[in-house]
Amino acid sequence: MSFLSLIESKRDGSELPSEAIAGFVRDFTAGRIPDYQMAALLMAVCFRGMSVAETRALTLAMRDSGDVLAFPDDPRPLVDKHSTGGVGDKVSLPLAPLLACLGFRVPMISGRGLGITGGTVDKLESVPGLTTELEPKRLVEQIQRLGVAMAGQTETMVPADKKLYALRDVTGTVPSVPLITASILSKKLAEGLQALVMDVKFGCAAFIRTESDARALADSIVSLAEACGVRTQALLTDMNTPLGRAVGNWLEVKEAIDCLDGRGPDDLSALVIECAARLLVLANRASDLAEARATAAACLDSGAPRRKWDELIAAQGADLGAFRSRLALDHTAPVVAEFTAPRGGFIARCDARVIGEVVRDLGGGRLKQETVLNAAVGVDRLAKPGDPIKAGDVLCRIHAATQNDAHAARARLESAFELADARPAATRLFA
Repeated sequence: MSFLSLIESKRDGSELPSEAIAGFVRDFTAGRIPDYQMAALLMAVCFRGMSVAETRALTLAMRDSGDVLAFPDDPRPLVDKHSTGGVGDKVSLPLAPLLACLGFRVPMISGRGLGITGGTVDKLESVPGLTTELEPKRLVEQIQRLGVAMAGQTETMVPADKKLYALRDVTGTVPSVPLITASILSKKLAEGLQALVMDVKFGCAAFIRTESDARALADSIVSLAEACGVRTQALLTDMNTPLGRAVGNWLEVKEAIDCLDGRGPDDLSALVIECAARLLVLANRASDLAEARATAAACLDSGAPRRKWDELIAAQGADLGAFRSRLALDHTAPVVAEFTAPRGGFIARCDARVIGEVVRDLGGGRLKQETVLNAAVGVDRLAKPGDPIKAGDVLCRIHAATQNDAHAARARLESAFELADARPAATRLFA
């Protein structure tokens, strides 16, 4: 079939043969299919969907478009976690060293942020000297030696996804369950994983707004991953409120270290422990979740993951002296301004979307992939729903490059917080 025939076939709701899917992924990656034709097919998929067989064929073809990591035999299971993205989501930073200390190997290959969604690679690169550009051979060697590596996607790993995602991002074809499933799992399957935990976020600051849509995506990913031989569980977590109390690349690294030091925000620590616990159960390292949570919490409290973090970043070129010096600073942005409460009461809402937009516009996020970020900017000391507040209390601190930027952020933050006279009902992190 010609590619035009495939577009027409999917437009009319037909199922595409697996060999045809493998062929067009190969041809598009090699530059033999123009963007405008692939965009037409992606839009047809958005409207018509894909069967389980089609989604599997697309996922495997994307995985096989580049290098697949090959690890030697080892009793330590290969595991990873993936989040669909949110505001203040720095879970990967403390989780990766924790998993290594729990006896796993962790090939954590992550992405950059786009828009209000933060990226793990951007956070890591705020550490002085650290590189996330690890070639497959170095990645495997480091994981075998330390149990963990945290890297960005290389040019030779899943290049089909890189090209397809760039096109989806500018053609309105991101919100498609089969396309999202294939994008996520192609990268995870290229890591050679044995177990995976998914954190599927929903709410005002997630690209999936409703719990029901998040559940549909989670079910799609779990069923396909399991069919491909990867033990998988999915968590559904709320993203109406930022995770933790800091948003912004360096500020989130600081908060991740607080988590490793045993003084992190409750919601961040709970999600880190839950992700680790799910992987312990999936890998048959714990008999049930209660035992797994206790094991993960004890390991986190032991201090070993904090030491593993230093080993990890040093292995990837970080200047530990400069890192520790920066960590000791209250702030690294030129301007720090407080945003305070106009009256007393309780925090009823801390809008993650508004907070994310503020941090993006301060220079901490990107509207285009080529945007250069300012790692120092963001907000911290966020007041969260349920917190009691007196008039004049700090609702958050703004870290900005200029006074004008701080002033603009303060005006925008007026709509991020809502105060109530009575304490609101507690919101659940886990659906």
